[in-house]
Amino acid sequence: MKLGILGGSFNPVHLGHLFLADNVLSALKLDRVVFIPAYRSPFKLDDIITVTANDRVDMLCAAIAADARYAVDNCEVRREGVSYTVNTIEDILLRYNPSEKPVLIIGDDVAPDFPKWRESDKILQLAQIAVAHRINSSAVKYPFPCIRIDNKVMDISSQDIRQKIKDGSSWRSLVPPEVCAVIEDRQLYGYNHEQSNDFSQVQIQRIEAAARDALNTERFLHSRNTAIAAYDLCLNYGLNPMTGYLAGIAHDLAKQLDGKQILKILKSKNNIFKISALENEKPNLLHGKAAAVLLREHFCIHNKDVLEAVAFHTLGSENMGLLAKIIYVADKTEISRNIDPALRKMSLMGSKESDLDSILYAVLEKTIVKLKSKELDLSKDTLMLLEKIKQK
Repeated sequence: MKLGILGGSFNPVHLGHLFLADNVLSALKLDRVVFIPAYRSPFKLDDIITVTANDRVDMLCAAIAADARYAVDNCEVRREGVSYTVNTIEDILLRYNPSEKPVLIIGDDVAPDFPKWRESDKILQLAQIAVAHRINSSAVKYPFPCIRIDNKVMDISSQDIRQKIKDGSSWRSLVPPEVCAVIEDRQLYGYNHEQSNDFSQVQIQRIEAAARDALNTERFLHSRNTAIAAYDLCLNYGLNPMTGYLAGIAHDLAKQLDGKQILKILKSKNNIFKISALENEKPNLLHGKAAAVLLREHFCIHNKDVLEAVAFHTLGSENMGLLAKIIYVADKTEISRNIDPALRKMSLMGSKESDLDSILYAVLEKTIVKLKSKELDLSKDTLMLLEKIKQK
């Protein structure tokens, strides 16, 4: 195995690190690059590490998920103290047993000082040195044998990212989405949630990935548009917007299952929803309730408002709560739907539940007219919901 070694603080890991690793791996035809986060870098002794070493390891693992070309080794974290490269290479050689000298990847920002590193002569005996561009795209001569990597410079630094997070300025495009989720969930580097959230970003990403896998492109885009519409409506009506986003992205999780699969889910011991005669006759109407069961059993979502909103987004329910009403409206008015623009505009103008009831009534009326025109059976739940809203 041809092995590359890339050490650093990774505080946090960012797209520049991954871009560099990818360039070296491709240029030198390596089998794998091992990322090695330092417990304490001898080059950054004055740095104040504001997150734990395990946080930095977890962010690295998140950044390279499902990519076997990369590995994370926490040998320096386990050793603690100041990390010296010569000790790390000896450790890697012993455990990884590469087929030839490993390639130590360093940037041109630290390369001029390499001769001053602890036992640099021994490092040269143990490994090949590959110098990549980090701050300078021009060729520079170094007083030691090395491989030159002719990569482009991606001008990103961990220090700048930390400062941007602290200042509340734009930073998310500089790190992989999975790393962004870890930073937000753990509120690292001074990041603060604008609103408390019952669900982690990682949890929502997993559910969104499941929806993307389960649905065709058009149906997934509808789900994501519903999630965005629900997010906006929740902001208007004083609910946590990410709760709306979660319910919206999950509402059609079971949409493309066949009737037998849906009934199997809902006839299990885990089902908490009643099945009407109409639903039993036409099980595709049960896809919302099946999605709610999947959310609870597969993704450990136990929030009653979310489960209700997902379960009743198709037929409605007489006693729907505020979030359920929002998801019902978002599903019917999201941006890819061919509806009256005035109705969509109306859906975003309200701020009180009475406003939402007026919008829901308008949506229900149009839904019922559409079903009658197709000579389709109307659910008692839908009619009872319409009557209750009408009375209000």
